[in-house]
Amino acid sequence: MPAVNRRTGATLLEIVAVLGVLGIVGTIVGQTVTRQQRLYRATSESIDVRESVRDALSVLAEEIRSASPRDTVRLMSDSAVELFTTLGTSVACGSLNSTDVGLAPPVSSGVGLTSWQVVPDTGDLAFMYRAAGTAGDWERYRIRAVSSRSTATACPTATGLASAPGALSSSYVLTLLPSPPAVRAGAPLRFERRGRYSLYKSSGAKWYLGYRRCNAIGPSVCGAIQPISGYYKSYSSDSTKTGLLFRYYDSSNQQLSVQSDPLLLSRIQITARALSAVSVTIDGSARTAGDSGSVTAALRNFP
Repeated sequence: MPAVNRRTGATLLEIVAVLGVLGIVGTIVGQTVTRQQRLYRATSESIDVRESVRDALSVLAEEIRSASPRDTVRLMSDSAVELFTTLGTSVACGSLNSTDVGLAPPVSSGVGLTSWQVVPDTGDLAFMYRAAGTAGDWERYRIRAVSSRSTATACPTATGLASAPGALSSSYVLTLLPSPPAVRAGAPLRFERRGRYSLYKSSGAKWYLGYRRCNAIGPSVCGAIQPISGYYKSYSSDSTKTGLLFRYYDSSNQQLSVQSDPLLLSRIQITARALSAVSVTIDGSARTAGDSGSVTAALRNFP
């Protein structure tokens, strides 16, 4: 019998059916991936927002807790606060001349006698404690300059405040205004800087927590603002909606108005409400991720 050649393959109907199934599966997979991407983006935005809130509250609370009531808060408003904050402390090694005072090196015999968050510079304040036999109080000086000198020059080993030569090669020297009386070795010092934290609107129409450094003495004159964290909700006179809110209280827990005497101030409550940089579409609706937080910080009291 002659062989019969049979052709193997898929019919047109079968091909159409397979393509249809593949299309359905592809659509399902694509939608799943898209939803996962949106969820991931929404989660990332939420994390960023929470970090912004934590950053703002952490920075502001730390600065307020290190504030000096002696020089008081210079500005109290619902969206800004201007105050003196402590930069660090040190110990004097004595007068080098009529204007310069040498400081103990940052580490001396395993003990840090000079400790700064940032190195003070021109315009900051230095407070030097005098023994009861002289002024008996913290004397205030304006820092004219801070320079680095060899430890042997700034803090000789004879003072007992520095290790043997070679253990640390350099220390700091302060130039003060007005010229201080003779400074004894071992006199404690602390350093302050005046600055303003506020909610502000950038040129891109976004709202940030910003910082300005201000002049230490005299009427407030502040420099250019620098962003610290953001984005935040826009400013509003409504305390339940504004992006950054300051409330002020005295020692008896009574809320103070922004016109109150700053010397009555004991603690500050800060509320921050942050927003995500972009909106995220979930379930067909565009949403902007947001978060809020609040913290209360008490001013540090100096003798």
